[in-house]
Amino acid sequence: MADKYGLIVIGAGPGGYVAAVEAAKLGIKTAVVENREIGGTCLNRGCIPTKTFVHATELLDEIRICDRMGIKVSAVSYDVDGLYARKNEVVEHLQSGIESLFKKNKIDLIKGKAVIEGEGVVRVIGSDDANVLYNADNILIASGSKPAQPLIPGLDLPGVVTSDDLLGARHDIFSKLIIIGGGVIGVELASIYNALGTEVTIIEAADRIVPFFDKEVSQSLSMILKKKGVAIHTGAMVKNIEYKGDLNCCFTLKGKEETVTAEGVLIAIGRVANTEGLLAETVDLGLERGEIPVDKNFETCVKGIYAIGDVVKGTIKLAHMASAQGTNVAHIIAGAEPPIELSLVPSCLYTSPEIASVGITADTAKAQGISVKTGKALMSANGKTIIEMADRGFIKLIFNAETDVLLGAQLMCCRATDMIGELAVAIANKLTIRDLRKVIKPHPTFNEAIRDAIEAAFLK
Repeated sequence: MADKYGLIVIGAGPGGYVAAVEAAKLGIKTAVVENREIGGTCLNRGCIPTKTFVHATELLDEIRICDRMGIKVSAVSYDVDGLYARKNEVVEHLQSGIESLFKKNKIDLIKGKAVIEGEGVVRVIGSDDANVLYNADNILIASGSKPAQPLIPGLDLPGVVTSDDLLGARHDIFSKLIIIGGGVIGVELASIYNALGTEVTIIEAADRIVPFFDKEVSQSLSMILKKKGVAIHTGAMVKNIEYKGDLNCCFTLKGKEETVTAEGVLIAIGRVANTEGLLAETVDLGLERGEIPVDKNFETCVKGIYAIGDVVKGTIKLAHMASAQGTNVAHIIAGAEPPIELSLVPSCLYTSPEIASVGITADTAKAQGISVKTGKALMSANGKTIIEMADRGFIKLIFNAETDVLLGAQLMCCRATDMIGELAVAIANKLTIRDLRKVIKPHPTFNEAIRDAIEAAFLK
């Protein structure tokens, strides 16, 4: 039996490593168990690789139109090895940063597969199949998620891949790609592959892509993608995938059977909790479809065992949500007040233009019986947007019609993901239209369109 810890964290992703660092700073002796690369899915096969490719392909698109700005480029192309080399460089740099944080805060990193044997006991199975038992006052499960797999025939065919496959090790660029799923993962990878010259088709079961965003956002993004050549089929149900020289994806649309042919098929219907093999047979956390129910303090039905992030039943599967939950749980375990308000979670989509949302939409407010007024600014009138020849977009703010308090914001414009934070602060602090009008916005910036939206609401 190894030394006893105050906290053992299972998983070194954005939830686990943040919780571990916070706990260590609060004086808790902490260890992290990780079976794969440090940084979890987000750093190695998710957020960071995706955004590295997004940046590269946006630069590629800018070069293609740079002659309109008076810049001449004789030829432009891309190198797949170079794209993945840059992605690996970014990932390794951030991995080393996490490792430095662990060393600085005296956190033990234990490599191997964690199995919870009971209250306060974790077995770690190493790469050499050696078993070591560790004791802890508290255990925090932060094992993340994995790509969901639909129950359709043909998923095992060559060329049928997940986002883990495309974003992990080097992968050739498909000439034609079908993406099953029009959510965040699907549309981001559609944008990347479209910029690389791939013929992309999105098949989405809902009546619109990115259905969890504002309806106007979904409609505008659909128009932009279609203009760029991406085919989009919504309200469609995939029946099967067959191999006939190429991959044939068969689906039903408005009662009719359709078939699309491609070199590759990406399964991007979402993610599911990664809890397989996590618990010994004697441990029952009341899993529901693999997810872990927790109370308001993120404690499971077993005292001293907590869970955060994508494994938690009903949680929003976002890296920054997992980090926030991890920070709060570290404080709870230390007997301190949780510092972060978890009810207000920004959602971001790294397409071109970027999309970001926080708070509620006008439709949600209406469903809740809240009377609202909106302020909207079109980015076509924004100087910085015109300078950069950016795609169509807007900023929409939702205010309570009776109190003028900001309730929600939906942004579809350049730097939307950077600007959404200030609006989250405004919502959290219940700022009104008059409060927000006091702030001078610099010119020319994308940000000044927020003031235009405020003014539009003020005049109503």
